[in-house]
Amino acid sequence: MNHIIHITGNIVIYTSLAGIVLLFLECIWYAFPRKVKNTCPSKRIALITGASGGLGRQYAFLADRKLKDIDEIWLVGRRISRLNETAGLLTHPAKCLQMDLTETAEISGLKAVFAEGNISVRCLINCAGFGTVGSSSDISIYTQAKMINLNCIAPAALANVCIPFMHPGSLLVNICSTAGFQPLQYLNTYASSKTFLLRYTRALRRELLPKQIRVSAVCPYWIKDTGFIAAATAGGESGIKDFPLSSNVKSVSRFSFFWMKIGLPVITPGIICSLHRMFSKLIPDTVLVYIWDVIRHI
Repeated sequence: MNHIIHITGNIVIYTSLAGIVLLFLECIWYAFPRKVKNTCPSKRIALITGASGGLGRQYAFLADRKLKDIDEIWLVGRRISRLNETAGLLTHPAKCLQMDLTETAEISGLKAVFAEGNISVRCLINCAGFGTVGSSSDISIYTQAKMINLNCIAPAALANVCIPFMHPGSLLVNICSTAGFQPLQYLNTYASSKTFLLRYTRALRRELLPKQIRVSAVCPYWIKDTGFIAAATAGGESGIKDFPLSSNVKSVSRFSFFWMKIGLPVITPGIICSLHRMFSKLIPDTVLVYIWDVIRHI
């Protein structure tokens, strides 16, 4: 038994060291994107979904201040008045797109828009998403389907549309969640959708590594000032008593924006989500669901 434990410990240590080395090499690879010959000048854009408020709005402000290789910022959301309000606060020219991202036909239509406008997508940040807290049997089929469409299908469809218009040095970011690290009863569909998005983003990163397109997943803990908690619990009994130690949108966006520019694969912008990520790798799911039962009643 001691021999098996020793071998297992060595495997964990050496694979962890290999992961650190590979991550360092990837970041070096991203730091020096190769030049692409382009005889026809293109308009370089940052495309941000969910820009009506919350993280999307803050990322728009950060892109406006910190991205030097963009000509225009495109804001996508459902509330056009809020998009226009955000656009008015940017120094870059902004284009507001009122879209329902649960309709893949609207997303696929962007491909023709990009081609006609000779667009180069330098940054895609997928912030649009929503969750509903409660028993899976009490959440309607319509709500669950919409959640899966917006949290899973829409980011994959947007990546599919944007990747042909991206070049070395471009940035693709999906806002996942610490909920994606484990099964979460009474947050089941949302957490499961974020698990999909996290795995999808990790695999997409490896696919796009040869093209030097940086791909990151941001996995925050509860954020108290985005409206997510209020919307998620609007249906009444949620199965979760409180949302302790919640973070705020400015700290999450600033921390994650710094690391996504470097090209970190998974970004946990806070102590709670970082600890959750670590323990979810060490503790079996069978135990984690019972720990969650305790936490959600605190």
